[in-house]
Amino acid sequence: MVGLGVSPGIAIGEAFLFNRARQALVDCYVPPELVPDEVQRFRAALDESRRQLLDVKERVSSPELREHLYIIDTHLLILEDEMLVRETLGLIEVQCLNAESALRRTLDKFREFFNAIEDEYLRDRRSDIDSIGERLLRNLLGEGQRSMGEIVHKAVVVAHQLSPADTMQMDRSKVIGFVTDAGGRTSHTAILARSLEIPAVVGLENISSLVRQDTPIIIDGSAGTVILNPSQETFKEYLHKKQAYEYLEKELQAYRDLPAQTRDGYRLTLRGNVELAHEVPAVLAHGGAGVGLFRTEFLFLNRAQPPDEDEQFEVYRDLAQKMIPEPVTIRTLDVGGDKFVPEINLAEEENPAMGLRGVRFSLKERALLKEQLRAILRASSYGELRIMFPMISGVDEIQACKGLLSEARAELDERGLSYDPDIRIGIMIETPSAALIADLLAPEVDFFSVGTNDLIQYCLAVDRGNEHVAYLYEPLHPAILRALKMIGDAGRRAGIEVGMCGEMAGEPAYALILLGLGFHELSMNAPCIPRIKRVIREVRRQDGEELLARLLELPRAQDVSRYVDEEMSKRFPGLFGPPEI
Repeated sequence: MVGLGVSPGIAIGEAFLFNRARQALVDCYVPPELVPDEVQRFRAALDESRRQLLDVKERVSSPELREHLYIIDTHLLILEDEMLVRETLGLIEVQCLNAESALRRTLDKFREFFNAIEDEYLRDRRSDIDSIGERLLRNLLGEGQRSMGEIVHKAVVVAHQLSPADTMQMDRSKVIGFVTDAGGRTSHTAILARSLEIPAVVGLENISSLVRQDTPIIIDGSAGTVILNPSQETFKEYLHKKQAYEYLEKELQAYRDLPAQTRDGYRLTLRGNVELAHEVPAVLAHGGAGVGLFRTEFLFLNRAQPPDEDEQFEVYRDLAQKMIPEPVTIRTLDVGGDKFVPEINLAEEENPAMGLRGVRFSLKERALLKEQLRAILRASSYGELRIMFPMISGVDEIQACKGLLSEARAELDERGLSYDPDIRIGIMIETPSAALIADLLAPEVDFFSVGTNDLIQYCLAVDRGNEHVAYLYEPLHPAILRALKMIGDAGRRAGIEVGMCGEMAGEPAYALILLGLGFHELSMNAPCIPRIKRVIREVRRQDGEELLARLLELPRAQDVSRYVDEEMSKRFPGLFGPPEI
């Protein structure tokens, strides 16, 4: 079976069945005189869920997990969410639904909302709603919550879904890996698995219904592979792979504090992508030189009103101080037709990916953008911050953003508040139009950062979330290579830095290509940094330029991919291709 590998490593052991998928709940109506009892049941489930989460928070002791306690705080906030509580109580009181049915309908509405979000990272925040919903349902049904403490020997946990609270309670001496039916690459459970360095595969759809207790199981968290009842030959093969992987991980630790510099002296800067200041220690622990992408959208989730200037300022200041002396690049609010900002009522859009999103949304809601800019500017007095505007498609948009930034500066001057007058401004290059006019955009800014996830989708007209066309999503398509070269050349001619913060930046197989393109900065998930650093330190920039020249001659994406695989396997036999035994 193949799912989504969300935390690398290989685990070999027996399955511990934690929970299965719940049977679908059907609507159940109650007599009007019993409605107050259902209201009380729901409120009691809220209270019990809150108590359980606070208990988990209290019992977490390991430093690497305490850095992620904000996730429990997020779940506690969801329990207070006005929409969750109001909608559920309304269905109980008005439609006389029992508490379970009312909660299910409310959760379905949340899921529809998150499913419409284009950005994979933000869409995976739905898993937090699912986790809280499952906890509430179990408490309503009197099922209680199973504990990871039930695991008494080393095992691979198999579940329909694991909440972050479940993951935080894992004893790494006993839980050697986990697999789930549901889940995404950027869910909080996946983030925790990477922090704990527990191999994990999610999105297997029906693994919990196929596995029996103590079934022999192998999981490969890098490839997303799950093998049930492996043969002796397969067992030996994966035992060798596991040993090779663990040896490589120890070897990579030696690269943490070394510069990402090629043998011929070309230096790249490797930074981390984060969503909260709590993730900064992970960036530093993996040798990251600052934050290349700080997503601000989480500040606007699961709340009745958008955060005000002071609340945002405190978050940005905390981030800047934690990362001193390295810089932090803050991306302004990147939402749109897949809206989730409270109190902003947008019309439904038939094609939200092409609609009012990114900077288009911000330039419509200018007060919201200017409030965020004032908060960032104020925080820039406490550490090096950079401002990055998303989804730019033309010169007019960046000039409008710079105009609002000037207004924000003037307003802070009037209030006598300090800020960095030389704060650097950049844009994300993630639309074909921005790539095509990169030479016109470059004089307007201090840096480019390529968002490859959207750039690839837009250039190739492929929705990688659509199973019918996802196979066409090709990062090494000749059109993408040419677009990246156009962007790099434009930045170099204008004398500005060119970076990348999409998934391509964290893929070791592409590092040599990005060297050839002349990129200055790569920003990625923290665990990817040591691997990229190793590749960079063992090659020359000229090697990348020669590889790029050859790739640009190839006509098809599969030709490019095959050539890259062969080249990287030859150069790095322990990092690519079959492991060296």
